[in-house]
Amino acid sequence: MRQKIEFNSAGKVLRGLLETPDTDVRFYALFAHCFTCGKDINSASRISRALVSRGIAVLRFDFTGLGNSDGDFSNTNFSSNIEDLLAAVDFLRENYSAPKLLVGHSLGGAAVLGVASKVQEVKAIATIGAPSDAAHVAHNFAFAIEDIESKGEAIVKLGAREFTIKKQFLDDIKSYDNAYIGKLGKALLVMHAPLDGTVSIKEAEKIYVAAKHPKSFISLDGADHLLTHKVDADYVAATISTWVSRYLDEDADFTRPVVSGGNVLVEEKDHKFSQMITTDHHHWLADEPLAVGGSNLGPDPYEHLLAGLGACTSMTLRMYAQRKNLPLTDVKVELSHSRDHQADCEGCASKATGIQTIERKLWIEGDLTQEQINRLVEIADKCPVHKTLHSELHITTKLQNT
Repeated sequence: MRQKIEFNSAGKVLRGLLETPDTDVRFYALFAHCFTCGKDINSASRISRALVSRGIAVLRFDFTGLGNSDGDFSNTNFSSNIEDLLAAVDFLRENYSAPKLLVGHSLGGAAVLGVASKVQEVKAIATIGAPSDAAHVAHNFAFAIEDIESKGEAIVKLGAREFTIKKQFLDDIKSYDNAYIGKLGKALLVMHAPLDGTVSIKEAEKIYVAAKHPKSFISLDGADHLLTHKVDADYVAATISTWVSRYLDEDADFTRPVVSGGNVLVEEKDHKFSQMITTDHHHWLADEPLAVGGSNLGPDPYEHLLAGLGACTSMTLRMYAQRKNLPLTDVKVELSHSRDHQADCEGCASKATGIQTIERKLWIEGDLTQEQINRLVEIADKCPVHKTLHSELHITTKLQNT
């Protein structure tokens, strides 16, 4: 559901969109757009929609003087961006629930880093193509800085639009550094395209080095700064959704249960289809797609099954190659499952028997002979999970609550 909203910031009316999922809201997120952009830029709308499809409610709005919001852009600066974000947080806190996730694109990324420590409820921050400090944005109008300094302001063309940049803007961004990054006290995900021509990937390195753990980095290979391709925006949203589940999907009083090594514990999360899965060292989610009534918070049961077989296959090939000193450089496994596949089953009592099929495709790379490649294909069938699936498997069920 999309809802137009308004809230006040420093006496100005800011306008935005609050998008909420049709299912239960996992939590609220606040999205900060890039420098001179707006809430309706393709990357912002696509990422927000993709997060909403994963159960996350997202508020995105136009900063003062941009888009549909009131105010004069020439009188804004990085400090006013911080004020606008805090006003948006207050709006969510008072009317819905304070955001637990902040997502910032480009200068919006620097802004959410700057505001995160001021919002107690925030548990995680994700930056996309962000500079390590506000002053970095000045390179967008470096050709006009001398005029701005001497004349007090200058009209600069950014993209297809003209903006007035005043000296107060330069003075303001110079007053910020990245010292606050090391004091976040929140989980941080840094996402950046290696070939970003607007904000160098070196800025991502600065953010990552300055931040304390827990922190993660994801390379957006092939993406441009504005994430103009839908596939890149969808990938960003899917990655954020999966990553943030580690920090936000447990209830505040949830304590990870103790599970013995080799055991897997599955518990209901929402008493629908969402499941919490715990082992001795890991915790993750399983779910069903939205189309069948789930919340799509994690892979479905068959995806878990295929993942187990695929991971085991790849690991087995790697172990074999290491043991035999084979020049295997890369392995990729793709799997699919089909039900009631009508095919001749060799060894079955009758032909054309309805069976279920897992198709496994292998990509094996390296300076290998054909004989070595053929042997690796044979080894794929010897992975332990493959053997388990082909064995005479017995599953026993015991009721424990009596």
